[in-house]
Amino acid sequence: MKKTTKDIIIIIIGAFLFALGVNVFVIPNELGEGGVTGITIITYYLFDWSPGLINLILNAFLLIVGYKFLNKVTTIYTIIAVVFNSLFLHLTEGWTIASDEVMVNAIFGGIIIGVGIGLIIRVGGTTAGTTILARITHKFLGWSISYGLLFFDLIVAGSSYFIIGAEKLMLTIIMLYIGTKVMEFVIEGLNPKKAITIISDKPTDIAEQVTTSMDRGVTVYSGHGYYTKTPKEILYIVISKQEVIKLKRIVQSTDPNAFIAIHDVRDVFGEGFIDISKS
Repeated sequence: MKKTTKDIIIIIIGAFLFALGVNVFVIPNELGEGGVTGITIITYYLFDWSPGLINLILNAFLLIVGYKFLNKVTTIYTIIAVVFNSLFLHLTEGWTIASDEVMVNAIFGGIIIGVGIGLIIRVGGTTAGTTILARITHKFLGWSISYGLLFFDLIVAGSSYFIIGAEKLMLTIIMLYIGTKVMEFVIEGLNPKKAITIISDKPTDIAEQVTTSMDRGVTVYSGHGYYTKTPKEILYIVISKQEVIKLKRIVQSTDPNAFIAIHDVRDVFGEGFIDISKS
């Protein structure tokens, strides 16, 4: 119950930031957007229809059509997100910031919208619309949700060319890209780590030093060379970026001929890192 309340609060904050980005940075500068929001902005430019109302109607329709691709919790969270998105779009309508720099507005619009949508998706909700399509591509094609959103958003944004013109469309694409990168950062984690794979003739010596001097756990896999068939012990270690140099020194001093592969890791949970129950 406590986690659910926390999730709902985060969704409401995300919905407010999303609406703020649209009404403060996008509409006053006659930029476009992607997805259902892009369609609502187009109807606002053409007919002066309320973005909040159109957003609610279109997303409600898409949610009815695509609810089967969402589980029960996601559906409930999505309904909450859509309602508050629409409410905040209505309440913040007309809000502006005194700035004539369209590029600056596009950048900050992308950042704020990206954070808003990212928060909603991170706790298990969606903003309906193209987010449902992005979840479908994630499930069946393996696309990341953020890039699935970018793909569908660009289709909608492209259609706004005839209304906002080429220059504003290019700025819109920049804004969408920034929003996607920010969203990906929020969704996939604020806890970057490095996963290290080490193949060495002295795995025991390296593992001993990592355990004692770095206070990090080491996982050992059994393997062998394809051609030589020689058995090998493969070390797998997860550390922070700051610890990479220290680990390299340990390996270099112990076995200069060791093979090291370093991988980026977004989120790490467990002993020595983040408690998964608090994520």
